[in-house]
Formats: sequence, structure tokens, C-alpha cells
Amino acid sequence: MGVAVFFLAELGEEELVLDGAEGRHAAVVRRIGPGERVRLTDGRGAWAEGSVVAASKVGLTVAVDERGSTPAADPRVVVVQAVPKGERAELAVEMLTEVGVDVIVPWNADRSQFRANPERVEKLLAKWQSWSFEASKQSRRTWFTEVAPLASTSDVAALLATAALPVVLHEEATVPLATLDLPRTGIIVIVIGPEGGLTPAELSSFAVPPVRLGDTVLRTSTAGVAAASALLSRSRWR
Repeated sequence: MGVAVFFLAELGEEELVLDGAEGRHAAVVRRIGPGERVRLTDGRGAWAEGSVVAASKVGLTVAVDERGSTPAADPRVVVVQAVPKGERAELAVEMLTEVGVDVIVPWNADRSQFRANPERVEKLLAKWQSWSFEASKQSRRTWFTEVAPLASTSDVAALLATAALPVVLHEEATVPLATLDLPRTGIIVIVIGPEGGLTPAELSSFAVPPVRLGDTVLRTSTAGVAAASALLSRSRWR
């Protein structure tokens, strides 16, 4: 079993103090004590690992004996996720983070049933960022998944236009996802529609021939992780 991972923004000292919410979680909830090893990461590739030399209710002190840096993944995988209803949003964000998606873009699609106003958007982004943050640590990532601001359909169209590989999933498409040629570098953008599917206007706006994932129709909360996994298995997972 690998060591537990916690977030710490500054990793330069030989002894690192993990305090605040992360430190209390490590010491009180996880009950990590002296002699146990932990890994601390800034979520942007750098990490430091060592043994806990002191623990209290406010956090841990870690004596660093190993450190390093993980390069950013290439190609990067960006999933545009239409905002699901209820608990399915948390499931989608957690699974996308666990499989290695680099950026999740929440999208207020025509059929998302999300009524956007400043307060609701702020709450949505806070929830998605929290779910992604915790899932990044749970899956022992050194690069944490980013959650982008809520996107409109025009924002998604602009993102697809810059992608090395734009992927729009649609159940009525005839071209299988598995037949796409993958880029060696750049950004792969995967668009996941809402439960009601993409509208003709959205498909027209994206200006990308849609593809199908397989012979069955997946929920919006699971389609993204299935598509990302299929592409990652042919690229970064090798």
C-alpha cells in the first residue's frame, strides 16, 4: 500500500510542517503518527516524502528524506462535463480525477437543467473543486486535476477549436471512438453531454464530427470516465 498523500504549497525545507485543515485531517482523522511515512505535494508536480517526527491535534512535522518532481502529462486530457443532477456530479468528478484527467470543465448545456446565477455558480465550482482535490489525494496524484470555470456552449466550441484531438460523444454517431488517431502531444478535449443528449444547435456549434463510445448508452456521469480511459489506455497508460 502506498503512502498517504497530502497537499502542502511550499516544500523547500528539510522539515515540513503540515498544519491547517490538511494537518488536522492527517493527525486527527487519519490518525497518522510518528514513524509513519507520508508524501506531501504541491499539486503541480513537486513532492517530498519522509517520516513523521511529531504529531499533534493541529498537524504533523515531517523529516524529508526524498523529494522529486513529476513532469506534466502529455498529451493533456480535458473533459468538458455537462452539469449532471444531484449525486451524479460528485461521481463524475471523482472518477475523472481518479483515472488521470488533467482538467474538468463544467458545462451548462442546454439540457443540463442548471439555473445559473452568481451564487449557484460559486457553490457549484466550490463543490467540484473540493471533490477533485480530495480525489487527487486519494488516487495519489502529484499533479492535481484542475476544475475550470463554468463554460457556455460558445466557450466549449472555442476550446474544441484549439484541441489537437477534439472528441464529441453522441449516441447517434457512426464513427467509433476507438478508431481515432491519437496525437503525440497537445490537448485532447472530450465533450460529454447531459442526460437528455446534445441538441442539434450544440452539435452545429461544435463543428466537430461526433463519435460513439460503444454499443450501449452510458449515463453522463460515467461516459466521461469510460471515454477518457479508452483514450488513455492507448497513450499515457502504455
